[in-house]
Amino acid sequence: MEQVATKISELKLLAEGKTKQIFDLSHEQQHAVLVRSKDSLTAFNAKRRDEVEGKSTSANRTTCNNFNLLKACGVPTHFVREGPGENEFVAENCAMVPIEWVARRVATGSFLKRNPGVPEGYVFAPLKIETFFKDDANDDPQWSDEQILTKNFVFNGRNIGYAEVRLMKRLTEIVFRILERAWQTASCTLVDLKIEFGVTKSGALKVADVIDNDSWRVWPNGDKRLQLDKQFYRDLSQVTDDALKELKKNYDKVAELTGNFLHKESFGRVVIIMGSKADGEFAATIQNKAAKLGITRVEKHVCSAHKTTAEALELITRFEADNLPTVFICIAGRSNGLGPVVAANSTLPVINAPPCGPDWAAQDVWSSLRMPSGIGCATVLGADEAALAAAKILGSNDHIIFGKILAAQYENVASVLEA
Repeated sequence: MEQVATKISELKLLAEGKTKQIFDLSHEQQHAVLVRSKDSLTAFNAKRRDEVEGKSTSANRTTCNNFNLLKACGVPTHFVREGPGENEFVAENCAMVPIEWVARRVATGSFLKRNPGVPEGYVFAPLKIETFFKDDANDDPQWSDEQILTKNFVFNGRNIGYAEVRLMKRLTEIVFRILERAWQTASCTLVDLKIEFGVTKSGALKVADVIDNDSWRVWPNGDKRLQLDKQFYRDLSQVTDDALKELKKNYDKVAELTGNFLHKESFGRVVIIMGSKADGEFAATIQNKAAKLGITRVEKHVCSAHKTTAEALELITRFEADNLPTVFICIAGRSNGLGPVVAANSTLPVINAPPCGPDWAAQDVWSSLRMPSGIGCATVLGADEAALAAAKILGSNDHIIFGKILAAQYENVASVLEA
């Protein structure tokens, strides 16, 4: 693929916009395109336009950082890989849906002009989702769901109907919430976000285009005066060389900060305690599901609350000592009091996951359900459900686990809507 960057003139230009070019890469990879960012910076539908050297590299880095995070979470995107050039990435060839989807957490900017009486800073919960038809000549008018539906769009054989509108709306919320959590790790507020969708050659609906510093508002420490995004450029009364240098610094900083969004190891861990080695297969199923949900730190131990009580209590203190966010999942059949014993002697969350089989299940499960007061542990039936319950606890401190849960929920919704 290195030859692509040096022979860009030999590639077929498929499309060109104000800030990027799309080239055909099907000779290298089936249904692939090369997306190349430009140093152009525009505002007010290109009524204001400047060239900022190096802006394309920063913008591309930010887009790749964001798509790598979304890809790790399991969100369907057109992104394939970074490069080969510093201002390029490879993507699936999509027919673009000509709608901009905007998610807002905080009321500001054009929303206030269109909705007089709403105070700046009003917090939307749930998110405010808006759609705009891509039409530069008419300043991208706002559209309703009904306008999208009655347009009867068809892209790569897929009709943009009710299910597609619902799925795009759901994905817009998910992408925003994942990036919102990621920005919180950098002490920044994601105020709003604009994304687009495309339909692949196979008819799959995916997040497409770019997600760079022109796509959002980001306020460090929630302070609008410190804004790092393109709004800085829009707000300039006069564009000067010094202002453009400051803007370039902001774009470089955003590229650097988003580079920290993707971490390789989860911030918390799951400790699976088995009452006996006979529970090993059940524990392995929990571990595999936990890994799919982004939990990379999983430990398994065998310890009986009845036979080795002292050792069980000592085991608990080891995991209380290092202050790493931890969830215990306790597996024990018959008199499955392992979880309650652990919970009664620990401040960490505990999930009972008794491996209930057809024999004696109705009798055994009561050891996990009917407990003395002051214990505070939950009981979950099923290995996958136990892992998911643990992930929801750890997801409060880990935006990748949080994102994987959202993506899994989206798959549940998509399977129903697409049916």
